[in-house]
Amino acid sequence: MSWGIELWDQFDNLEKHTQWGIDILEKYIKFVKERTEIELSYAKQLRNLAKKYQPKKNSKEEEEYRYTACKAFLSTLNEMNDYAGQHEVISENMTSHITVELARYVQELKQERKSYFHDGRKAQQHIEICWKQLESSKRRFERDCKEADRAQQYFEKMDADINVTKADVEKARQQAQVRHQMAEDSRADYSSILQKFNHEQHEYYHTHIPNIFQKIQEMEERRILRIGESMKTYAEVDRQVIPIIGKCLDEIVKAAESIDQKNDSQLVIEAYKSGFEPPGDIEFEDYTQPMKRTVSDNSLSNSRGEGKPELKFGGKSKGKLWPFIKKNKLMSLLTSPHQPPPPPPASALPTAVPNGPQSPKQQKEPLSHRFNEFMTSKPKIHCFRSLKRGGAAPEDFSNLPPEQRRKKLQQKVDELNKEIQKEMDQRDAITKMKDVYLKNPQMGDPASLDHKLTEVSQNIEKLRLEAQKFEAWLAEVEGRLPARGDQARRQSGMYEAQNPTTVNNCAQDRESPDGSYTEEQSQESEVKVLATDFDDEFDDEEPLPAIGTCKALYTFEGQNEGTISVLEGETLYVIEEDKGDGWTRIRRNEEEGYVPTSYVEVYLDKNAKGAKTYI
Repeated sequence: MSWGIELWDQFDNLEKHTQWGIDILEKYIKFVKERTEIELSYAKQLRNLAKKYQPKKNSKEEEEYRYTACKAFLSTLNEMNDYAGQHEVISENMTSHITVELARYVQELKQERKSYFHDGRKAQQHIEICWKQLESSKRRFERDCKEADRAQQYFEKMDADINVTKADVEKARQQAQVRHQMAEDSRADYSSILQKFNHEQHEYYHTHIPNIFQKIQEMEERRILRIGESMKTYAEVDRQVIPIIGKCLDEIVKAAESIDQKNDSQLVIEAYKSGFEPPGDIEFEDYTQPMKRTVSDNSLSNSRGEGKPELKFGGKSKGKLWPFIKKNKLMSLLTSPHQPPPPPPASALPTAVPNGPQSPKQQKEPLSHRFNEFMTSKPKIHCFRSLKRGGAAPEDFSNLPPEQRRKKLQQKVDELNKEIQKEMDQRDAITKMKDVYLKNPQMGDPASLDHKLTEVSQNIEKLRLEAQKFEAWLAEVEGRLPARGDQARRQSGMYEAQNPTTVNNCAQDRESPDGSYTEEQSQESEVKVLATDFDDEFDDEEPLPAIGTCKALYTFEGQNEGTISVLEGETLYVIEEDKGDGWTRIRRNEEEGYVPTSYVEVYLDKNAKGAKTYI
């Protein structure tokens, strides 16, 4: 089977077919190129997807990834990155092994094809020239033969005519001979050219064209074989990454199988366990027994000495209801002065008359006032948090429940120990460098490292002191953590040691104090107030918004707990209007407190509920 023999007369069709073959090859190259672009785009999208769901550093999401389910999801995201990397490998291998190689081969194929068909056209032109020469000699031979025949006929005619002179007959005879000689020469030339043409034609159809067509056939078969090999490479590139992709999928399955629901449940316990025991039973309060009330200055001590109902700070039953009190209500109860506000200075009133009658004296202070003075007496109970909102968390994490506080302190101790170890490693490195400088002075000045060595040593000492401080707090917390079933657990040993003479109930309730007070009009109400070591759990709430402004009409010295001092003419923000008790809650920068409503002129915002002006 040879194109040179079977297709000897299909030069033009072979030219079209080989061009079609090159077009097919270029189409396949374009297909592979688009496939590589798709793989790159897919890999990029996979990486973006994995990055989108990666936990952000130093965020709450990062803390969530300690659970096994979240760890498995994170492992899945990491495996998706590797999975995307394999698609990038597919793109790179297809580009280098198929697209680039085939593009180079196409250029070589075009040059080879052009050379073969150029030789074929040259052979065609040569045989056409030979054919034209043959046709020309044939027509000349035919013409000369006709001329010789006419000259012979004319000579015979002249020779038969008796009226023609002998000279004319001789001239006609010579002319006929010349024509016959020209015909013979043309015949010989035609015969020679014919033989030459037949030889060239034989060479063309049996040697030149078969050789050229054979080369074209081999070229086309190589093209077909090459595109087949490229298709195999195309499949092999995919096949090579299948094991790695399989490993990625196996790792995802392994991560899924590593999920431990029991472990996650235990982590939830460790994350949110407060360390407190559930509240005990609530004691029955018998309101049928008449209660004697007193408004004397020493009523608080009398009530204790005569066996009357006591003010309870952190009673066993009531103190444990504190988690259900909302923050704003709690702070209002805690900080609002439980006594009538003082009247404005008489001398400052617009209608005041010098040496005029003084303001009437207020009645005896109610029990709530005495209770407020007791709570604010020195030494103050340090467990009540400051009224300053938005402040930083305590350094000893006393705003957290015991169990959470222990974990935070342990974490802080571990961090400090790591920093100490890091500084010690740095000190050892500097010491070794100094030894090297001492042995080889040309390498550096040993004295230049003294300052750095001193600085590192100071840092180590500071860190050690800091670690000792946190370790002391940690030891205190671990010593105070309750044993299971131990109800007497919420007493602050440190505060008792510092204040042994303080009322036991108040000292006990650093974590859950409560109290009660009696108002003037024989109405009894019990106020549950708490200030625990972790009451700052409410600190995440936003500060109360300002509902207006106020201008101080008189100077007020805030000496009681919950009040704030103001100067005459000072402008402050109002955050809580008068509720009928004669006090208005204001804010100066981050300091909050109560002032008598009659001492300030309040300007509430128009949009504020019940906007009005107090003068």
